[in-house]
Amino acid sequence: MRSTISGYTRLTKVHKFSAAGIVATASAAVALAVVPNAHAAETTTVKPVAWSAESFGETQSAELTQYADAAAAQAKAAAADAVAKAEVKAEAKADQERASRSEARKPMKPAAKPAAPAPKKYADNLDGWITESLDVLRSKGIPASYEGIKRNVMRESTGNPRAINDWDVNAVNGVPSKGLLQIIDPTFKAYHVEGTSWDIWDPVANITASCNYAADKYGSMDNVNSAY
Repeated sequence: MRSTISGYTRLTKVHKFSAAGIVATASAAVALAVVPNAHAAETTTVKPVAWSAESFGETQSAELTQYADAAAAQAKAAAADAVAKAEVKAEAKADQERASRSEARKPMKPAAKPAAPAPKKYADNLDGWITESLDVLRSKGIPASYEGIKRNVMRESTGNPRAINDWDVNAVNGVPSKGLLQIIDPTFKAYHVEGTSWDIWDPVANITASCNYAADKYGSMDNVNSAY
């Protein structure tokens, strides 16, 4: 027989079965309450609980509403957390892009200048003095050769950078010939080559000035084979 209880038709199948079970249980409790207990002196009457499908449905609906509200709150919190994380990620990306643009706008550092080559070293002997003098002479475009220089050095001073002539006409005139190629002070000063010492006793300066003088007078020290 179809029930005419108010609200019954709005209940789900689970609600309907649950309500029916509760009504049945309540009926059984009332039946037991009116049966005399063999050991009791008096009959005990139990007041039945007032249950209705309508009130049961309302209780279940309230619980479902609570669950729905809790789920909605969790979903809202998760969405807010996702938005916050996305904002943090977007800000980090923006910071990185700004840093990249700032780095790109920095002026390029000028290329480092190549290190200056280490100065060439020469032996402190006749070979080293002639070699160094030749490097200076070539840089100035003054002609001379190793063989021509050494040949004249050996004739004039036998390779002694402190040699001095104190007996010839120059010595008599107060300007003795000095050094490896026996040059006098006025000639040394007149033909001194820039980049060498102004000291006439300096071997390299003495050779270089003498070669400059010989180039001017004879075309090259190579063309000198006697006193000059």
